[in-house]
Amino acid sequence: MTDPLPVNVDDVRVAADALQGVARRTPMEPARWLAEMVGGPVWLKCENLQRAGSFKIRGAYTRIARLTAEERGRGVVAASAGNHAQGVALAASLLGSPATVFMPEGASLVKERATRGYGATVRLIGTSVDEAVVAAREHAEATGAVFVHPFDHPDIVAGQGSLGLEVLEQVPDVVTVVVCTGGGGLLAGIACAVRSGRPDARIVGVQADGAAAYPPSLWAGHPVALDSMSTMADGIAVGRPGDVPFAMVRALVDEIITVDEDAISRALVRLLERNKLLVEPAGAVAVAALMERPEAFRPPVVATVSGGNIDPLLLQRVVRHGMAADGRFLSFRVAIPDTPGALATLLATLAQVGANVLDVVHERTRASLQVDEVDVWVVVETRGPEHRDAVLQAVRDTDIGWRVRVEP
Repeated sequence: MTDPLPVNVDDVRVAADALQGVARRTPMEPARWLAEMVGGPVWLKCENLQRAGSFKIRGAYTRIARLTAEERGRGVVAASAGNHAQGVALAASLLGSPATVFMPEGASLVKERATRGYGATVRLIGTSVDEAVVAAREHAEATGAVFVHPFDHPDIVAGQGSLGLEVLEQVPDVVTVVVCTGGGGLLAGIACAVRSGRPDARIVGVQADGAAAYPPSLWAGHPVALDSMSTMADGIAVGRPGDVPFAMVRALVDEIITVDEDAISRALVRLLERNKLLVEPAGAVAVAALMERPEAFRPPVVATVSGGNIDPLLLQRVVRHGMAADGRFLSFRVAIPDTPGALATLLATLAQVGANVLDVVHERTRASLQVDEVDVWVVVETRGPEHRDAVLQAVRDTDIGWRVRVEP
């Protein structure tokens, strides 16, 4: 006989009732452009429009609300790269409990300021969420504050599962649910809720390639810590699955897949353009998976858009990266003769093929150049991969022997 799972659908329903008037019932937006790829309806569950900008308020409020008055009076402590921090800070302020949040030193300035804005004390420490968790636990032991884990607690999972109940209500005929996944709290909660109403639904978790702890953990049969992580999706950069969500993911989830940084960037740009949704990289991974492997998802599909807290500077870099990955942003260097009119010829060639020039840098001191050459770095906007290739070919086809090197 197998052990019962840490959270059941009744736990989720109780949490959902307590969240009435606290967490927003976020919209379910159609994505026709994804539906064309998949071959049937695709819906986006827009938790980027949730209070504090992500789904995290659901679990954080559930956990803190279930503490005793004496425990809440001692205060709560959390560790997070940003979204859980804001969820805990907001939930604690609503419930009258002091909150201290440990964040990695490289955490988004926007998320740090928002956490302080909700009334929490913020302490920056270490370079990862895992280091922040260690510091938060030490603080809890020293002060008596209650540690609110970002994903590894039944109350957190139950609270996040309220999103799954909304999925069933908003798209009752859902066949596939695709979930952004870090430590696994959201995935476990959604799986618990969805299985109760749609036992045959396919549930898929999506992780970033550079922070994918679930595949090796599932293979090993227990949570395994990654040696290192590297991804722009800081909200799901978790080095080890939680014990509580891992047990549920292993029992209830059909598959975990991963997506690379290019796919995440493309998805973020497409969500901005097509659905007018501002989404952080971690919140875009489910959509990235649909874009990368549309044939793998049977419709109707619901994809979570789990958060929208993104620093403007990161947004600028990701949009630029996403456009380049989508073949719409081309950066190249070209060696041209150091003669009057050569640069004008280059620019005229670009104009003839409809490339919009964004930037031009003219250099004479590169070691690889001949004495009668100059190096020109050009950034242009193109209409997509085919146009991008046509632009490069047009430059290469000029009759003065230019050497073209595409920049990453």
